[in-house]
Amino acid sequence: MTINGWAQIALFVALLLLFTRPLGGYLDNVMAGRRTFLSPVLLPVERGFYRLAGIDPKEEQSWWVYARAMIVFHVVGFTFLYLLLRLQDLLPLNPQGMASVPPDLAGNTTASFLTNTNWQSYGGESTMSYLSQMAGLSVQNFLSAATGIALATAFIRGFARAESKTLGNFWADLVRVTLYVLLPACILLTLFYVWQGVPQNLSSYVEATTLEGAKQTIAQGPVASQLAIKMLGTNGGGFFNANSAHPYENPTAFSNLVQMLSIFVIGAAMTNVFGRAVGDERQGWAIFAAMGTLFLVGISVAYWAEAGGNPLIAALGVDNAAGNMEGKEVRFGAPLSALFAVVTTAASCGAVNAMHDSFMPLGGMIPLINMLLGEIIIGGVGAGLYGVLLFAILAIFLAGLMVGRTPEYVGKKIEVREVKMTMLAILCLPLVILGFTALASVLPVGLAGPANAGPHGFSEIFYAYTSGAANNGSAFGGLSANTVFYNGTIAIAMMVGRFAVIVPMLAVAGSLAAKRKTAASAGTFPTHGGLFVGLLVGAILIVGGLTFLPALALGPIAEHFAMLAGTLF
Repeated sequence: MTINGWAQIALFVALLLLFTRPLGGYLDNVMAGRRTFLSPVLLPVERGFYRLAGIDPKEEQSWWVYARAMIVFHVVGFTFLYLLLRLQDLLPLNPQGMASVPPDLAGNTTASFLTNTNWQSYGGESTMSYLSQMAGLSVQNFLSAATGIALATAFIRGFARAESKTLGNFWADLVRVTLYVLLPACILLTLFYVWQGVPQNLSSYVEATTLEGAKQTIAQGPVASQLAIKMLGTNGGGFFNANSAHPYENPTAFSNLVQMLSIFVIGAAMTNVFGRAVGDERQGWAIFAAMGTLFLVGISVAYWAEAGGNPLIAALGVDNAAGNMEGKEVRFGAPLSALFAVVTTAASCGAVNAMHDSFMPLGGMIPLINMLLGEIIIGGVGAGLYGVLLFAILAIFLAGLMVGRTPEYVGKKIEVREVKMTMLAILCLPLVILGFTALASVLPVGLAGPANAGPHGFSEIFYAYTSGAANNGSAFGGLSANTVFYNGTIAIAMMVGRFAVIVPMLAVAGSLAAKRKTAASAGTFPTHGGLFVGLLVGAILIVGGLTFLPALALGPIAEHFAMLAGTLF
């Protein structure tokens, strides 16, 4: 580890802090329907959408109606995208003549982009037409991100409102966040990426002649526009198979920094939105501090593991001073590769600038832990906030019972119904991850996937289902996942990881919104200081540790000790 490496990490953290409060204020105004600096231009467009769709934005919805609208919207989106992928060979904007996407892969990809997972069992440049990339995948990148922010806003309203039967209007929330936040930001980011050297065109692929005289096909296309929403919406579905390790998707150190900030900035700002909505910004900063604590611990471990290099390589007399650089790019180095891995897996974004399979066992364990905890460390846009608030409810309930205080959070009593729904949302992840991992570890069709035997092969399987259920989409590498078995089971994991969390979460929000607010008293548990931050971090680690520690011990931890044994014997 070097001072320069830590300085790069510190710069990222400082810039993130700088953006959090201003963007939080803007998001709060947008989601509340208040006037912003873009209103003179966009308000007529917003009203036009409402008239065209027959929507009354002032018509409030109960939690169940809100959830039903969200589900109907996703059913329609699934149908459209699946048909687009299956028929792409018959549709225009296909200069390379890409074939129809096979049924199991089309289903997996549709579920992936619909749930903000963006798991890719295919190479984008060799599978998808330009039309599929733009009208299918990029559109879902916008809509899945907008849905996450809308759902988080509905959850926030559950805490902020009192004696209310409604949580807002799903359609209005979806339109506002897309129109006022995602589209303007992505236009600016697209122009920035083009400036940095990312392609944005509809031309055919280019054939080049190498110095050795061989022919090489260089893929291009509308990359910059998809890259912008891929990062800002914490989607991660790359135009190219290599994602942000590809020089066309991530050409410079500057683009690398902007991509990492894009991944985190909305998730961080949502904590400030929560504080503003409940009338106490300190509550938002407490949530941010808990997320930040877990993030800093994770990046410290990952950077330490990668900077130390591979002891097996060092034992062969090879210079390891630059750290573990296998599978990584010299232009980014160990600190930024570790930072990118932690950022993308903390924030539900599968984009990578180094293969996670190339990380040291403990370095690769941190991205895995980030996903196992539900990606609440800043997290995906919206999903990270409502995920950590579910843990906050659990932490307050348990702490209140232990010390004899009434479990209350921001003036709302936490009772049996809220705790039941919270546990249902939290426990669905270990159920699907561990269940499918166990299944794939014993069935011949599952064991045919990993390229490696032993703990590393187990990690490949475990990581795939964790990535799917956590709606992350990053790949550990080494797993041949483009099979009917893996495409089907990972698609189910993605759907469960998204909707089995959302529906109970909205039920909790509806229950909280109906409650009256209670004034703080001497018996009220403080929830904006260091004690609360510690309780929240503890609850997250305890629940995550009890659920997933055995599987981690079979994978990355076993790999670590096997590597140490290799240096001794």
